[in-house]
Amino acid sequence: MTLTLSLPPELEQYLIQEAQQQGLSVETYTLELIQKSLLQKEKQLKIVNVLQSWIDESDEQEQQETGEYLINALDENRLSNRNIFK
Repeated sequence: MTLTLSLPPELEQYLIQEAQQQGLSVETYTLELIQKSLLQKEKQLKIVNVLQSWIDESDEQEQQETGEYLINALDENRLSNRNIFK
């Protein structure tokens, strides 16, 4: 697919400079930016879906116990005697 964009001069200059620093053509650099952005969005969506499934399927008692365990573990593994969460 061929895509033609009209970019503001500042953005165009930025892309040119960054591409030169990476040793890439502006087209290659811009394509990499788009791919990274889309892959990042896809990863975020997968993470959100996993977290939502945990929320939907989890046992409330198990969540409470896990939370308490994590709080105790964080407080126990501190160099200071001062607890963060209690």
